[in-house]
Amino acid sequence: MSSSGSESDSLASRQSKKPKYSKFTQQELPAWKPLFTPGIVIGAFSLIGIVFIPIGLASMSASQEVVELVDQYDVECVLASDKVRFIQDSTSDKACTRTITVPKPMKGPIQVYYQLGNFYQNHRRYVKSRSDKQLRDKKSSSVVKTCEPEGISEDGAPIVPCGLIAWSLFNDTYTFSVNKKTVQVNKQNIAWGSDKSSKFGSDVYPSNFQKGGLIGGGQLNEKLPLSEQEDLIVWMRTAALPTFRKLYGRIETDIMASDEITVVIQNNYNTYSFGGTKALVLSTTSWFGGKNNFIGFAYVATGSISLLIALAFVGLNVVKPRTLGDPSYLSWNKESPDYLH
Repeated sequence: MSSSGSESDSLASRQSKKPKYSKFTQQELPAWKPLFTPGIVIGAFSLIGIVFIPIGLASMSASQEVVELVDQYDVECVLASDKVRFIQDSTSDKACTRTITVPKPMKGPIQVYYQLGNFYQNHRRYVKSRSDKQLRDKKSSSVVKTCEPEGISEDGAPIVPCGLIAWSLFNDTYTFSVNKKTVQVNKQNIAWGSDKSSKFGSDVYPSNFQKGGLIGGGQLNEKLPLSEQEDLIVWMRTAALPTFRKLYGRIETDIMASDEITVVIQNNYNTYSFGGTKALVLSTTSWFGGKNNFIGFAYVATGSISLLIALAFVGLNVVKPRTLGDPSYLSWNKESPDYLH
């Protein structure tokens, strides 16, 4: 009987789901448990307010110093009723002249962006339609499995660079003049240095690109390696939101207030098929970056709310103070030598 009982107890212990005893499984490990006294709570909220409000005010001040000009041209640059047919017609003249008057002095370098709206670069199929191995290594030019439907040309040769992202490369161009004097746009170093050195190979050259029946966007120079084609590198870094800006280049000269900027736009890129928008953006920068009022407002709002909460706790503690308990009576303090003595 004893042997049978011990065997059944052993079998029951093996089948039990009860974990083996340890301080970890029983949550008996020593832990720091803070006591939120009124002084600590009021001090914490006050510190957040004192730190956040100056940061927010400095950010808002820097953002206000930025001069930003936005000119949406997709509607005005196509007068035809059938915009899709016009933009797809390779024989039509797509040159468009826009005039912008500068309201405030713009100190160089002035960032030139193109802005697209209602363009979902974050679509799952669009984001996956590329071959990072092919972009990095010449020996992987045939790795096009993830690039469908733009992986292989009509004659069966691999397309480099392949995929929908590269195929839809933005190809509007801008020519600037200030007060009828031509201004050059610097297109060097507009892409991230890490992208040029790590993601795009210096021995990988375009081949069979945009040679199919349906042309998606811009062409590439087949004599330049992908690591030097910065317009492509900028475009390949996909945006997270449907309205986004990408750097086109920089104007290195200063532009004074009331100067007249004339922009000749080659309106080639088809956003009309899907109801997208296009805009040209000229912007200066500050130590904080471009124009962004939201971050400064968020810091000021968070700091102000924290200070109001701190003041509310001060008033509550003065009007109706609460007696604090003695921490020495807490269970984890009862085992201390001081308590035992």
